[in-house]
Amino acid sequence: MNITSKNIRNIAVIGHSGEGKTTLCEAMLFNGGAIDRMGSVAAGTTVMDFDELEKAKQFSINCACAYLIWKDVKINVLDLPGFYDFEGERHEGLAACGAAVLVLGANGVLPIGAESVVDYCLRLGKPLIIFINGMDKANADYYSTVAALKDKYAGKLAPIQIPIMEGGKMTGYINAIQEKAYEFSTSGPKEIPIPYALENQMKEMQASLMETAAENDDSLLDKYFEEGKLDKADIVHGIRKGIATNSVIPVMAGSALQNRGVINLLDEIVTYMPTANERRNSIATDYGADEMINVECDENAPFAAQVFKTAYDAYTGKLNYIKVYRGKLKSGDVVFNSSTGKEERIGQIFALCGKKTELVSELTAGDIGAVNKLDDTDTNHTLCAMGTNIAFDPIRFPKPTLSMAISAAVKGEEDKIFSGLNKMREEDYTFSLQKDAETGETIISGQGETHIEIIAAKLKNRYGIKTNLSKPRIPYRETIKKVAIAEGKHKKQSGGHGQYGHCKVRFEPFDGDFDFGDEVVGGAVPKQYIPAVEKGLRECLGRGVLAGYPVTGVRAVLFDGSYHEVDSSEMAFKAAAALAFREGMKNACPVLLEPIVKVKTAVPNEYLGAVMGDLSKRRGRIVESNTDGEITTVVAEAPLSEIATYSTDLRGLTRGTGRFSSEFCRYEELPAALAEKVIAASEA
Repeated sequence: MNITSKNIRNIAVIGHSGEGKTTLCEAMLFNGGAIDRMGSVAAGTTVMDFDELEKAKQFSINCACAYLIWKDVKINVLDLPGFYDFEGERHEGLAACGAAVLVLGANGVLPIGAESVVDYCLRLGKPLIIFINGMDKANADYYSTVAALKDKYAGKLAPIQIPIMEGGKMTGYINAIQEKAYEFSTSGPKEIPIPYALENQMKEMQASLMETAAENDDSLLDKYFEEGKLDKADIVHGIRKGIATNSVIPVMAGSALQNRGVINLLDEIVTYMPTANERRNSIATDYGADEMINVECDENAPFAAQVFKTAYDAYTGKLNYIKVYRGKLKSGDVVFNSSTGKEERIGQIFALCGKKTELVSELTAGDIGAVNKLDDTDTNHTLCAMGTNIAFDPIRFPKPTLSMAISAAVKGEEDKIFSGLNKMREEDYTFSLQKDAETGETIISGQGETHIEIIAAKLKNRYGIKTNLSKPRIPYRETIKKVAIAEGKHKKQSGGHGQYGHCKVRFEPFDGDFDFGDEVVGGAVPKQYIPAVEKGLRECLGRGVLAGYPVTGVRAVLFDGSYHEVDSSEMAFKAAAALAFREGMKNACPVLLEPIVKVKTAVPNEYLGAVMGDLSKRRGRIVESNTDGEITTVVAEAPLSEIATYSTDLRGLTRGTGRFSSEFCRYEELPAALAEKVIAASEA
């Protein structure tokens, strides 16, 4: 078929982990003829969860793409992970899609994570359909689930079907707008008479949908007031307009596993979801004209696309997933990468069906596909026609919230870890890697424990590198609280010239890292040896006397000493300074300091008490709090050691709705009881 922007729908399938998103995608692809049989998540045979780790874990890790043809419409389906740790994949998929289907279980409540997904779509202006899944289960509760949604999104919810239930299971549905009833059968929905017991409910739903449609179009509102009703076409138009502006969220139901209600969902996607050319204009920067422009979905305009994801395939190599915003892309085209300033020649172009790639000759405006072997093109890059120079706004990825130390299980493979992870960074922008100069550890930071564990597993599967993960060492410091005088004498005689260095040093608390002073009089320590004393002291700062942590906040003053005209040397005075350092630090009331970070946490007001209580338990001090509508931002100062797992705990406290950032603030004295544990651990 001839694909144009008018018959393309780009749909993200989203929701919390475990609600049946991948199974729904499988049923959609099966009904659309893209696959011959439905696979199973449990058996690891689905189109979308094709990665070996996804099969083993039985949950989605990557954003996967496939397409189907339904009623002469191409529907690009993107299955997005529901687990919080893979939020970056969700951001990639939603950036490319014009609408979304939220999948949630018929459990009578708003599931964990569903709120944040809906809110995110509303913020992005993504039209949304809610599919209540699992209606084949004995405990399915459609009406309580709808009620829970209405409590949260009052005025937006628009159920457009009535489930027909028998024995606690959904056996069919009524389309209130079309005034038709269907029962599920092995050959698909079969029209039946509308059950008498549901006629009044259907009429109530029709009236509600008329009002909803009228509220979204002024002309329909006038007609509704004049005639007291709207016809079917008017209702569809009004509902469709409301969906496009995010003022209406249709609700449907079915069972993805039993392939019930999925055909109806496909029908409503074609009817209600915006076409690719109906999407809101995408803003880009035109560097040639030095202005912001609206990039209209015009197939005849100069080509422009954005890379929204990068992946590596065992057969095709590097794959760049692209969304074409205008024009057409054909094999052999030479395009301009405005992000790098380089030209790229397009080789093969693919339509995607999970891990399978289908060669196509071109991609048109509004479509999604992939290109391979573009060495200088990565995620977030803009590709455009030669002679043009525009750039789309980059996809914003969440910053890492949890850090762990990663080390090679096999000695000598440390460099391989850096090499492998740097390659994987091309696919995943939500983790970072750095070498801690102080502790010597390699630190990987990601979205949570599961995210980091999956990265380590990928490292093993792809590159054969086995790793160990552990909590990073806290970068404590050591300092002193009082003044102490120490003497260091290095004297050694071994025939011929000996070694002699002698210094007396006063150690004082200092508001800074380190300071050296010289108060020697009368040449007790010759001037040529004083720099050696300072150097000897500075070399000792890297390892304190309590637990071997770096020393800070110390002023050392050389005030006396002695020397030998033959045996004294710079080396001898350095050794003497080291002896004085050890003695002085021990006598100057040494203490441990811990890093304090400023934590900024944004949470819905209903969880504010729990979050503030949790911060207090972490020895945190609330600095300020600011409320803006339903969200309160709490600023607190807390020890770094106490927030090591804060990202995981915050998710639990706020049902995944809390967000936080942290930055180093200062060092403070570690309480004595905790200091004893740190010292004991260093001696073990």
